[in-house]
Amino acid sequence: MNAYAELHCLSNFSFGRGASSARELFERAKACGYEALAITDECSLAGIVRALEASRATGMKLITGAEFQLDDGPKLVLLCETKAGYTALCKLITRGRRASAKGTYRLHRADLADGVPGTLALWLPGREPDPAHGRWLRDTFAERAWLAVELHHGPDDAQRLHDLQQLGHGLGLPLVAAGDVHMHVRRRLALQNTLTAIRHRVPLAEAGALIFRNGERHLRRREALAAIYPAALMHESTAIAARCMFRLDELTYRYPAELVPEGHSATSWLRHLTEEGMRWRWPSGVPEKVRAQIEHELGLIEELRYESYFLTVQDIVRFARDKGILCQGRGSAANSAVCFALGVTEVDPARMNLLVERFISKERNEPPDIDVDFEHERREEVIQYIYAKYGRERAALAATVICYRGRSAVRDVAKALGLPPDQVDQLSGIFGWRGEQSLDERLREHGFDPQGAVLRRVLKLTAELRDMPRHLSQHVGGFVISDAPLAELVPVENAAMADRTIIQWDKDDLDTMRLLKVDCLALGMLSCVRRCLDLLRAHRGQDYSLATLPAEDPRTYEMIQRADTVGVFQIESRAQMAMLPRHRPENFYDLVIQVAIVRPGPIQGDMVHPYLRRRRGEEPVDYPSEDLKAVFERTLGVPLFQEQVMKLAIVAAGYTAGEADQLRRAMAAWKRHGGMEHHRERIIRGMLERGYTAEFAARLFEQIKGFGSYGFPESHAASFAGIVYASCWLKCHEPAAFACALLNAQPMGFYGPSQIVQDAQRHGIAVRPVDVRHSDWDCTLEDDGRDQPALRLGLRQVRGFREDVAGRISAARAARAFIDVTDLCARTGIDRRQQELLAEAGALRGLAGHRHRAKWAVAGVEPQLPLFGHGSPSEVAVVLPVPSTAENLQSDYARTGLSLGPHPLQLIRSRLRAARFADSRSLRGQRHQSLVRAAGLVTQRQRPQTASGVTFITIEDEHGAINVVVWSQVAERQRRAYLEARLLGVEGQWECVDGVAHLIARRLTDMSTWLGGLDSRSRDFH
Repeated sequence: MNAYAELHCLSNFSFGRGASSARELFERAKACGYEALAITDECSLAGIVRALEASRATGMKLITGAEFQLDDGPKLVLLCETKAGYTALCKLITRGRRASAKGTYRLHRADLADGVPGTLALWLPGREPDPAHGRWLRDTFAERAWLAVELHHGPDDAQRLHDLQQLGHGLGLPLVAAGDVHMHVRRRLALQNTLTAIRHRVPLAEAGALIFRNGERHLRRREALAAIYPAALMHESTAIAARCMFRLDELTYRYPAELVPEGHSATSWLRHLTEEGMRWRWPSGVPEKVRAQIEHELGLIEELRYESYFLTVQDIVRFARDKGILCQGRGSAANSAVCFALGVTEVDPARMNLLVERFISKERNEPPDIDVDFEHERREEVIQYIYAKYGRERAALAATVICYRGRSAVRDVAKALGLPPDQVDQLSGIFGWRGEQSLDERLREHGFDPQGAVLRRVLKLTAELRDMPRHLSQHVGGFVISDAPLAELVPVENAAMADRTIIQWDKDDLDTMRLLKVDCLALGMLSCVRRCLDLLRAHRGQDYSLATLPAEDPRTYEMIQRADTVGVFQIESRAQMAMLPRHRPENFYDLVIQVAIVRPGPIQGDMVHPYLRRRRGEEPVDYPSEDLKAVFERTLGVPLFQEQVMKLAIVAAGYTAGEADQLRRAMAAWKRHGGMEHHRERIIRGMLERGYTAEFAARLFEQIKGFGSYGFPESHAASFAGIVYASCWLKCHEPAAFACALLNAQPMGFYGPSQIVQDAQRHGIAVRPVDVRHSDWDCTLEDDGRDQPALRLGLRQVRGFREDVAGRISAARAARAFIDVTDLCARTGIDRRQQELLAEAGALRGLAGHRHRAKWAVAGVEPQLPLFGHGSPSEVAVVLPVPSTAENLQSDYARTGLSLGPHPLQLIRSRLRAARFADSRSLRGQRHQSLVRAAGLVTQRQRPQTASGVTFITIEDEHGAINVVVWSQVAERQRRAYLEARLLGVEGQWECVDGVAHLIARRLTDMSTWLGGLDSRSRDFH
């Protein structure tokens, strides 16, 4: 049988064209006995690393290439013969992508004038071949050019073959067989056709000539190919494959080198900076244990030659600190004492049990991954610094592969199959629902017949499309920085956002190819803390930093223990609040545990309740051995952190540090890919050899598997705990400044401005309304003659109001106070729409009186000619009725989302009482497990992954919040009220244990009509 190599094959990274993954393609090619497989996605190498992984898994040779359609020339495939060819291909793809908008490319023959050295070219002639294209290809690529013959059982295959043979002979171009492969097997044709319709945005029924006539563009068996191609053409494919000697794993990456000053090596400069940092961190002397840890790390870094990586991150952090931008490294980097000395992280190794192999190890032999959080409002300064320092040629963001999920897949498929828009929307909603109903039940409930032919087709295609790549987006902050131009290593293209470029590989690809990535991430709480510290400096005369806030403050921990944590970092969710009175954190390490314990790993591994029982003395703390006591003593014998699992494997099962890191990775991936059985046998065998019982070993392994859902690293939790403590201290001791900063850092966190303001008021803070006579864009502090200043709401709270207009108001007011509305409008030049917003928000009350008068005043403002100055002709005073409390309330919520007047439920409390709905204050006195009825404005809906379909809904009334637990069966039965109610009535069982109270819902009622036109909004499922 003739040998064959496929030289023209698209994977599903040719978005909207390829209908199979690289793994499917390579497995099929191996089954068909191919010599090699080229992945030639259109002007892209986005899927080539997946192809490399599939090549390694199957043992089949990968040829790297790409397909192009030149604007003024032929369609062709370029294959990498050498490493130089790969570099040239990357540069060509970059040129084409950078010359066009995101998702497209533009190339001309002039862009290939150098012949793209190191590549082989296949001409893909159209139905009517243009000989001029062939001559250009021959002249440009010389002996590196071929004419590809692609036959797909068309009506004229024999004639087509004859014509191309004649054409090739006349042009002096050798012929080669190729497949124009778009799928691994014929049965993917329906999906490929659907993708084509989606790409062209036409219904499949109207796609016509856009779709393929048959399913022959799959990886065909060699005997089928031999029946249509001459043996010489098939042989030529293997000859070309043999010439393509480039292997993707030949690529080498060089770290940026310019950060090392003259007279130093990277090693000596890193040591110098580390020793400087040690003197800064430990002015009284470095603890011996820490010094040994740093020496161990520096030796490991030198051995693995990662010095430039650390220097790069240190330089970025130094820039941020010099600019006053709060930042903090976290994640695995927090396991590094060197990172602490360099100022990259804030986790003191003297206070923590670090395991550097969680971060960097010889066995793993890949770059460490450092995540640095910056203030979300100032991260752009850091990003632009990186671009400016290294240039756009050497720095770019990593890509994120956006894949089809249920909702997006069914929406695109349903559109392609011609379903009407209302049915498309309904299907999308059905796939977005995560209840316990079966899909068939949900479909029938919405009027669909699951057995209908069209719907069956929609569901089948949706299942095939799900999880396929849809497009490339930019990573949230993962920067790739290189010593050489990145386009020599990986193609670079434009992102959707201006002034952004991304490489065509994502995070997983970077790990496979061992490329440096620095995550410059945005964290809203850092912006909030920085704003708060600035306010304390300006208004309270207190000059604090994150490092100088008083440590281990008893009042702060008392506040945490009673779950008074609205707005703080991490421990503000309802799940965390429910845990706080039970856990009762007393010190920093308790906060580290608190951050980590309300996570899927510990919860699903059944570690939370044993820990709490042991902490409260309800069950004894025991350790199977002294060795394991050292590992688990700080968490009372219960494994809560990834590092503990790794140490367990080392101490109790004989793993090396690098093997323990492999276990950590296997834990993270086992639910998706399996692969834990090897570790099960190894751990149990190792523990039995060291004297542990089989029962204990088996139970411990089941707990380890729980970390597969989300085991939290101790180092990460410690980094977060530092910010948790800072935010809690500020809320406890400076509640006005903290609330002000929190409002100015919105949107972030679980709570909206209304809940933040109500919480501030409950803590005795005077909150003053938006007023053009006093308000700036941001919320501000005003002297109140009391211990805490008053909080003045800023113009940012007015929905639709513009920051530049607020700036003009502040500037004009600084010159002299406003006399009236006409004076305000004349001196600021604000347009009619912005005037109306101020009137509706009540921000003109000091100049015009109540809202009705303010609207009348605004309506009378007319543009003035310079000749007449800024005055207005005198008008007869008009008496306007004062708006009612309800009218004011509705206007407050409509324009600012909150009200400083009575709570909406206060106005309907008599009706609620008549309907036997209790308020939140009276609920607190109810006995455990009593049946109650309550109602409140919905402020949050949360459905954590760990909650097994349970939703936590927060409702509020004039006295505070009520936590409602909605089981999935209740949500299924009463879905409309569950999802849509703004005012929710709840009947159920009141549960109060350990100071934590919940209302377990049995019946939900949508009472939104009681609110009239009140514009109340909730934060749902974010």
